[in-house]
Parts: sequence; structure tokens; C-alpha cells
Amino acid sequence: MAGYALIGALAGGVGALPLLVSLQGVKLALYVLANVLLIGVGLYLAGWFSWIVFIETVGRPVWRFLQPVLRRRLPIKRWRDTLVVGALWGWLPCGLVYTASLSALSSGGMGQGALIMLAFGLGTLPNLLLMGQAAGGAMQWMRKRFVRVLAGLAFIAFGIYRLVSVLLFSHMVL
Repeated sequence: MAGYALIGALAGGVGALPLLVSLQGVKLALYVLANVLLIGVGLYLAGWFSWIVFIETVGRPVWRFLQPVLRRRLPIKRWRDTLVVGALWGWLPCGLVYTASLSALSSGGMGQGALIMLAFGLGTLPNLLLMGQAAGGAMQWMRKRFVRVLAGLAFIAFGIYRLVSVLLFSHMVL
């Protein structure tokens, strides 16, 4: 959660820079892009389109730089290592994280960006805990076509909802 909040604070801070604040159109474009990518993730999860995986290549250089630091902290032996590993784990190349980060970037501030990414982290936490507890059974369940299609449809619906919201109520959303 700390890693995601840090990423959100950084992205929100960049989005709040005076140059970007004055470019409301840029923020709107980033918001739209984030939701188009969210729809792309849904299409990928449902097995209908796989172009979205190219996004993960964007973060690979950063991950290669951070991975040795992470390896030195694993397995976790001290409390502070927990925080360092958590903060670094958020930088793992992941299309979902990048999509949520674009929303944080368009949020308008460090606090809002941190909250968006914290909400993202809290939303993914149950799945991560479930995977850790029941990795074998959950993985088999997640491989079922209908589960992937339902998950994909949920992502697609949320992305479309947010796009429609920004088109109808852009003064309230951003």
C-alpha cells in the first residue's frame, strides 16, 4: 500500500505542477487515456484483445534498477525491510498499476494521487491475499473462461462509466 501511495503522490504531484494545471486539456486527455487503458485491460482479461501487455514494457528499465535492492531485502528479516519491499513492489511492471497511475496523474495533487493509488492497492489487496492463501485453487478458478470474461467485463464497464462521466460531468470529475 505504501508503494502505491508513493507512486500516486509522485504522479499527483507531477500532475499538479503549474504547467500541467494550466493545461486542463492535458489532464482530461490523461484521464481519458487511463480509462481507455482500463477498457484495454478488461479486453485482455476477457481474452478478446492482448495489445495492452505492451504497456508493461515501459516499466521494465525501472524494475531492472530496483530489483537488486529488492533482492537484498528478501526474505524479510526486519520490520523496516517490510516497508522498503512494499514501497519497491509497487514499481513492478504492471499495466493495471500504470493505468491507475494515469488517474493519479490527472487527479490534481499529491494527496489526491496518493488516495487514488491507495484505493487501487486496497482494491487489489483481497485478490493478492486470496492468491497467497489459496494459490493453487484460486489460479485454477481464475483460469476458467467465464471468470476471466466476468472480470474483463467489470473492467470494461468501469472504464466506460468513467469515460461517460467525464464526458457528461467533466467539471465535476476533474
